[in-house]
Amino acid sequence: MNSKLWINKALSMCLMIALVATYSMITLANSGKAVGELMITGGNSASETSYVTVNGEPAKSGRTIFSSSTITTPDGVSATVNLGKAGNIQFGPNTSFVLNVEGNAIGGDLNAGSITVLSAAQSVGVRTLSGEVVQLSAGETATAGSGTASRQTSNNVGGPDWWVFALIFGGAAAAIIYAASADNRADFGGGATTVSPVR
Repeated sequence: MNSKLWINKALSMCLMIALVATYSMITLANSGKAVGELMITGGNSASETSYVTVNGEPAKSGRTIFSSSTITTPDGVSATVNLGKAGNIQFGPNTSFVLNVEGNAIGGDLNAGSITVLSAAQSVGVRTLSGEVVQLSAGETATAGSGTASRQTSNNVGGPDWWVFALIFGGAAAAIIYAASADNRADFGGGATTVSPVR
């Protein structure tokens, strides 16, 4: 009976050491501090292929992002990183970006694809493949191959499909006006006889 007690104590001690060692490895693996949250904004969210990679491992929406993380989006999938007060950044499909955040200052290296600043407390410094650092303000986009920022206009009123909605609403308004002003007499063929059942 005494030997079973010693075996149980030894086994418990080994499990505790393994647990402490595992937690210390996880702590050492996170090289930076938590700076934001990942949200996948493109692709089919129900599909197993709708994920981005963070430091080489698959990540889904809700994943915590650390400073110095490498975020890579596959073809057809885009993602947004919410950095709280620092701002929000959107990564286009086929993008690889090393994110560095220090306080409210956002920056990083754009190795492929494009990045759009949705909002930011300060301008975002993006180093492109040419080695140039481009300063982006809210609404501006940079691509890996370009050394300049461009203004994003796709979210503005009057985008490419505005005329379709204008045509639909205009047609509906014209139909309502015509129906309201048309003569209210209707000819349904008249002269029909109503027969009631005989009891």
